Amino acid sequence: MPEFILRELLMKFIRFSVVGFTGVFVDFGFTFVCKEWLRIQKYVANAIGFTIAASTNYVLNRIWTFQSQNPEIAMEYLKFILISLIGLGINTLILWALVSRFKQNFYLSKLFAIGVVTIWNFIANYFYTFV
Repeated sequence: MPEFILRELLMKFIRFSVVGFTGVFVDFGFTFVCKEWLRIQKYVANAIGFTIAASTNYVLNRIWTFQSQNPEIAMEYLKFILISLIGLGINTLILWALVSRFKQNFYLSKLFAIGVVTIWNFIANYFYTFV
């Protein structure tokens, strides 16, 4: 693979990660509010935080990371959300395994799950959503 393509891919991944990092604050913020203040069940609270973060991440990734000019915004958003929902399934499975089976801290487990899902989301969105 030519060096300029690798460099471009790396820059997109870095931008995607920066957007994802901001999404962590959105995700954790809404998850915390839902779980601790509103007393919503922890896995439902996790899904709410994850979904809100995915929507804000779509906008930032469309504009900054992938600089998409696709006029089919609704279809592109649906693809992004589909990838995010698959990611949510991976996220929830990891979270459940670490918390329920291995008795790990909920928020540290969530941070690990986000890291794994970031890699999935980047690859899937690079090859499917923003082609």
